Amino acid sequence: MTDLPKLSPADVARIAGEQPEACARCAPLAFKGWESFPGSESDAGLEPVGTLWRAGEEEEPTLAEHHPQGTNYWSGDAPIALAYFPANRSQVWRCRHCGHGFLRYTEYGGYYEDRRIRSLQPALIVE
Repeated sequence: MTDLPKLSPADVARIAGEQPEACARCAPLAFKGWESFPGSESDAGLEPVGTLWRAGEEEEPTLAEHHPQGTNYWSGDAPIALAYFPANRSQVWRCRHCGHGFLRYTEYGGYYEDRRIRSLQPALIVE
Protein backbone atom coordinates (compact mmCIF):
# COMPACT_ATOMS: atom_id res chain seq x y z
CA MET A 1 0.00 0.00 0.00
CA THR A 2 2.62 2.50 -1.02
CA ASP A 3 -0.07 4.81 -2.37
CA LEU A 4 -1.22 5.76 1.13
CA PRO A 5 -0.48 9.32 2.20
CA LYS A 6 2.44 9.81 4.56
CA LEU A 7 1.20 10.94 7.96
CA SER A 8 3.10 13.20 10.31
CA PRO A 9 2.88 12.78 14.09
CA ALA A 10 0.56 15.80 14.13
CA ASP A 11 -1.70 14.09 11.56
CA VAL A 12 -1.91 10.96 13.72
CA ALA A 13 -2.65 12.99 16.86
CA ARG A 14 -5.38 14.91 15.01
CA ILE A 15 -6.98 11.70 13.68
CA ALA A 16 -6.87 10.13 17.14
CA GLY A 17 -8.36 13.22 18.75
CA GLU A 18 -11.29 13.31 16.33
CA GLN A 19 -12.23 9.64 16.52
CA PRO A 20 -15.24 8.22 18.35
CA GLU A 21 -15.19 5.22 20.67
CA ALA A 22 -15.16 1.85 18.90
CA CYS A 23 -18.59 0.72 17.74
CA ALA A 24 -19.99 -2.80 18.00
CA ARG A 25 -18.58 -3.66 14.56
CA CYS A 26 -14.96 -2.75 15.32
CA ALA A 27 -14.87 -3.29 19.10
CA PRO A 28 -13.49 -6.86 18.70
CA LEU A 29 -10.37 -5.24 17.19
CA ALA A 30 -10.02 -2.35 19.64
CA PHE A 31 -7.15 -3.79 21.67
CA LYS A 32 -5.45 -1.45 24.14
CA GLY A 33 -2.03 -3.01 23.48
CA TRP A 34 -0.62 -4.67 20.37
CA GLU A 35 -2.34 -7.96 19.54
CA SER A 36 -2.32 -10.35 16.63
CA PHE A 37 -5.18 -9.65 14.26
CA PRO A 38 -7.80 -12.24 15.24
CA GLY A 39 -8.18 -14.97 12.64
CA SER A 40 -11.90 -15.06 13.38
CA GLU A 41 -12.35 -11.41 12.35
CA SER A 42 -12.36 -9.79 8.92
CA ASP A 43 -10.71 -6.48 8.15
CA ALA A 44 -13.32 -5.66 5.49
CA GLY A 45 -14.88 -3.15 7.90
CA LEU A 46 -11.63 -1.17 8.09
CA GLU A 47 -10.10 1.22 5.59
CA PRO A 48 -6.54 2.53 5.38
CA VAL A 49 -5.98 6.22 6.12
CA GLY A 50 -2.22 6.68 5.83
CA THR A 51 1.21 5.41 6.76
CA LEU A 52 3.98 6.50 9.09
CA TRP A 53 6.74 4.97 6.96
CA ARG A 54 7.24 4.03 3.32
CA ALA A 55 9.30 0.88 2.91
CA GLY A 56 11.88 1.24 0.18
CA GLU A 57 11.43 5.00 -0.03
CA GLU A 58 12.80 5.98 3.36
CA GLU A 59 15.58 4.88 5.68
CA GLU A 60 14.69 1.94 7.92
CA PRO A 61 13.17 3.25 11.14
CA THR A 62 14.56 2.14 14.48
CA LEU A 63 13.61 -1.15 16.10
CA ALA A 64 14.09 0.39 19.55
CA GLU A 65 10.98 0.57 21.71
CA HIS A 66 9.97 3.37 24.10
CA HIS A 67 8.82 2.27 27.57
CA PRO A 68 9.83 4.94 30.12
CA GLN A 69 7.34 3.74 32.75
CA GLY A 70 8.33 0.07 32.61
CA THR A 71 5.63 -1.00 30.18
CA ASN A 72 6.29 -3.48 27.42
CA TYR A 73 5.18 -4.15 23.86
CA TRP A 74 1.97 -5.91 24.97
CA SER A 75 0.97 -3.43 27.69
CA GLY A 76 -2.36 -1.70 27.20
CA ASP A 77 -0.95 1.46 28.75
CA ALA A 78 2.31 1.45 26.76
CA PRO A 79 2.93 4.76 24.99
CA ILE A 80 2.12 4.98 21.31
CA ALA A 81 5.56 6.37 20.56
CA LEU A 82 5.39 7.37 16.91
CA ALA A 83 9.17 7.59 16.48
CA TYR A 84 9.72 4.11 17.94
CA PHE A 85 8.95 0.52 17.03
CA PRO A 86 6.35 -0.66 16.16
CA ALA A 87 4.33 2.53 15.70
CA ASN A 88 7.03 3.94 13.42
CA ARG A 89 6.34 1.14 10.91
CA SER A 90 2.56 1.30 11.16
CA GLN A 91 -0.34 2.34 9.05
CA VAL A 92 -3.39 4.14 10.40
CA TRP A 93 -6.72 2.51 9.60
CA ARG A 94 -10.26 3.39 10.64
CA CYS A 95 -13.59 1.66 10.96
CA ARG A 96 -15.74 2.25 7.89
CA HIS A 97 -18.83 2.43 10.09
CA CYS A 98 -17.84 4.69 13.01
CA GLY A 99 -14.39 6.08 12.15
CA HIS A 100 -12.56 4.66 15.17
CA GLY A 101 -8.82 4.58 14.46
CA PHE A 102 -6.29 1.76 14.63
CA LEU A 103 -2.58 1.28 14.14
CA ARG A 104 -1.60 -1.77 12.09
CA TYR A 105 1.69 -3.31 11.06
CA THR A 106 2.98 -6.70 10.04
CA GLU A 107 5.55 -8.52 12.14
CA TYR A 108 7.89 -10.55 9.96
CA GLY A 109 9.47 -13.55 11.66
CA GLY A 110 11.67 -16.27 10.25
CA TYR A 111 8.79 -18.40 9.01
CA TYR A 112 5.70 -16.34 9.56
CA GLU A 113 3.94 -13.04 9.12
CA ASP A 114 1.77 -11.77 11.95
CA ARG A 115 -0.60 -8.89 11.33
CA ARG A 116 -0.81 -6.77 14.48
CA ILE A 117 -3.38 -4.17 15.48
CA ARG A 118 -3.86 -1.67 18.29
CA SER A 119 -6.56 0.90 19.01
CA LEU A 120 -5.39 4.46 18.39
CA GLN A 121 -5.59 5.99 21.87
CA PRO A 122 -4.96 9.75 21.85
CA ALA A 123 -3.89 9.98 25.50
CA LEU A 124 -1.01 7.53 24.87
CA ILE A 125 0.46 9.19 21.77
CA VAL A 126 3.97 10.58 22.18
CA GLU A 127 6.55 11.60 19.60
